Amino acid sequence: MVNLPLIVKGVCPHDCPDTCSFETQVVDGVAVELRGSHDHPVTQGFLCAKVNRYLERTYHPERLLTPMRRVGAKGEGRFEPATWDEAIADISARLLDVVAAHGPESVVPYSYSGTLGQVQGGGTADRFFHRLGASLLERTICAAAGSTAWAHTYGARIAPPIQDIAHSRLILLWGTNTLTSNSHLWPFIMQAREQGARVVCIDPILTRTARAADEHIAIRPGTDAALALAMMNVIFERGLEDAEFLADRTLGHEGLRAKAAEWDLQRAAEVTDIPAETIERLAIDYATTQPAFIRLNYGLQRHYGGGSAVRAISLLPAVTGSWRDTGGGACLSTSGNWVLDSNFTRGSWVPAGTRSVNMVAIGDALTQDESIKALVVWNSNPAAVAPDLNTVRSGLTRPDLFTVVIEHFQTDTADYADWLLPATTQLEHWDLHKAYGNHYLSLNTPAIDPAGESLSNNEIFRRLARAMGMTDPEFEESDLELVKSLVSDEQFDELRQIGWIEGYVSQTPFVDGPILTPSGRIEIESEALARLGLDLFPTYVAPAELGDAKYPLTLLSPPDHGFLNSTFVNVPALARKAGEVSVLICAEDAAVRGLNEGDLARVFNDRGSFEARVHVTDMVASGVAASYGIRWARNSPGRRTVNDTTSQRLTDMGRGASFYDNAVEIAAIG
Repeated sequence: MVNLPLIVKGVCPHDCPDTCSFETQVVDGVAVELRGSHDHPVTQGFLCAKVNRYLERTYHPERLLTPMRRVGAKGEGRFEPATWDEAIADISARLLDVVAAHGPESVVPYSYSGTLGQVQGGGTADRFFHRLGASLLERTICAAAGSTAWAHTYGARIAPPIQDIAHSRLILLWGTNTLTSNSHLWPFIMQAREQGARVVCIDPILTRTARAADEHIAIRPGTDAALALAMMNVIFERGLEDAEFLADRTLGHEGLRAKAAEWDLQRAAEVTDIPAETIERLAIDYATTQPAFIRLNYGLQRHYGGGSAVRAISLLPAVTGSWRDTGGGACLSTSGNWVLDSNFTRGSWVPAGTRSVNMVAIGDALTQDESIKALVVWNSNPAAVAPDLNTVRSGLTRPDLFTVVIEHFQTDTADYADWLLPATTQLEHWDLHKAYGNHYLSLNTPAIDPAGESLSNNEIFRRLARAMGMTDPEFEESDLELVKSLVSDEQFDELRQIGWIEGYVSQTPFVDGPILTPSGRIEIESEALARLGLDLFPTYVAPAELGDAKYPLTLLSPPDHGFLNSTFVNVPALARKAGEVSVLICAEDAAVRGLNEGDLARVFNDRGSFEARVHVTDMVASGVAASYGIRWARNSPGRRTVNDTTSQRLTDMGRGASFYDNAVEIAAIG
């Protein structure tokens, strides 16, 4: 008898705005096909190049299938199999010993967006560390600068429906490689183009998105705020602002007018490397085209002044009043459109005064703070994704640091673990996902049994909680019960039937609804930011590492088209397509250094170096280099990657990462 195929609805767990819905076809308990849901309003039947390979990742021959105990030196990556009972008993005993000897804050959790699921991303894990009284983690490595800027300006991270972009007539893709990192937005951009819209891409790199746009404006890295302020100056000078909107819905617009006046076209051109006439034309086009939409992304805020850049850009639709128009406004994130239980992770359990460790500066924390005695890592790979990896590796090698890693594979970080525990993938557990690029809440239903002895993140922390004497009923809730606790019964029934539900959406946010700032207005003038030592009004904050005689090149390290942070780098087809590590440099800069196409080169600064194959190209301007990431060190020449050169410096607001504020030099090898 042949069993009929089973179709199971799921949702992509990865750090991408699209949060695609997919369907898994299962035959005799084996997932045989995974495809995008055709009836989902955003997914529309296709998946990105990465998630199209998700079955290969799930059934990868190097998948971790049993708990592993370290038998070699830290960093060697030598382990032996063990049972779950042995693992839980030893880990719980050692954590209890650490707490007894050094206090609960000597334990540091480290996780981020290996999954964006509400349940597997935090859930029982966060409850565990909160009940323990462990140090808190400032999860700021990706979006903190921009998110902080937006929150202080607009209150909630909300935006119009992305489908409305189809109504736009001018679309600015600012600091976003949409075709790689937000591909399900592109069909709506194409709909707008069919109706006569113009698409402008503002990016230091001639990305595949920039090539597909109507115009590419190559901006000097880290100078986005200067461009935005200069555009405002042109708009104000020509009387193209929406004075009524500014008076009715904003706070501090007169101060903004004065601030923008500091940015004449000549000054802006010198700072941004964009011709004055281009800035002027862009400003006039933006102010006189309705609807006009700005999609800004997080890449542009990975500079020291990244928060200020997002703050300035986000105010352009307030100056022109384009928030009024269907298909107008701007989008950084839609994550505020769904508000779930704020105490789901039991933040109320955190003892008053508990210290925080910033994940961007984990290298300094582990090497300079001897009070940290235990590190538990899940949903992240800091030995690949954190900046200043020489320092990170030094910290992970500490003999007195007890380290537990929960993973799918033996990653760079796993090589330093005392215990390596196998976790389930998205096809093997329950979860609930809200998107940050659309307005849908989606349910992930397990399609297959867990591979080997793998357990969900929540089950691992439930077992640890019991072994460590935590008796709260919250540690008895199953993964499915955790999902159900976040939605109503009616919502869950709809999620089970359809796979997703749409949240409340306003086509014109900040016009027809409340503005959730202290003043109830769009805060151009921010007393809260001033109290933090920042400018009262939007301003330009220059990159910290402007090129100098020693390190004259600004190195950018955006994600490769086939990778998502350090995920998928071990999928053979994607690794082959990405090819060897390369560094992009323009012909002028290559000639000065005696570099030719295909040369092997060393990219370096005082923090570290990595090897890369030279690619001489027009994709970057003079003074700029780029190397796509993020590779695992174990698969890279000399076991070094681009993050050996990046710094732990925090951004101007939000205490975020400044990966793209990175001055380097490049020299031929041999």
